[in-house]
Amino acid sequence: MPTLVMDQHVEQRIRAERAASGADRFDETWKGLYVMNPMPNDEHQQLVNRLASIFQDIIDWPGKGHVRPGVNVSDRRDNWQANYRVPDVAVFLNGGSATNCGEFWFGGPDFAVEIVSPADRTHDKLAFYAGVGVRELLVVNRRPWNLELFRLRDRGLVLVGNSLPENEAVLTSQVLPFAFRLQPDTPRPRVVVTQVPTERVWRV
Repeated sequence: MPTLVMDQHVEQRIRAERAASGADRFDETWKGLYVMNPMPNDEHQQLVNRLASIFQDIIDWPGKGHVRPGVNVSDRRDNWQANYRVPDVAVFLNGGSATNCGEFWFGGPDFAVEIVSPADRTHDKLAFYAGVGVRELLVVNRRPWNLELFRLRDRGLVLVGNSLPENEAVLTSQVLPFAFRLQPDTPRPRVVVTQVPTERVWRV
């Protein structure tokens, strides 16, 4: 359950312990509020690794952009740690508006992926991602399984499609040369990634 810590000494001790163990790698700050996100499980890490590897092969290695499996993204250059998020996968295309500042990127990736973990607040990040200019966001829900593709519009990131194991609807990106869908399988559905227009396929 959510816990509000008002004791400054307890807060400092918890944050120091998380930093020492590396558990703070996925923590974020939401307008000054320190958010301790749940540690990703093995399935989460597998999805991140495979999706990032696909994007790395098609986008990063050919020099078309930069792919990061988890990176700090902020809406400010100064005091960036006061407000940042960490998408699970981020793709920054050449010519995009984001700037690599070393410890963080100022401005959002062109395409981002969030893998939903129990009790996290992925959908609460939509306004932030829209504000930093994320053009598309793919959300991988796992309980139950569902892919959501959001696209930047005048009113923010808007849901443009869902893919369920039972309908295998295809979600085609307008930012990257890929289409995504969920395919029934055991022990879990597979995220099918198809390169457009070559039709090369990966089952994540």
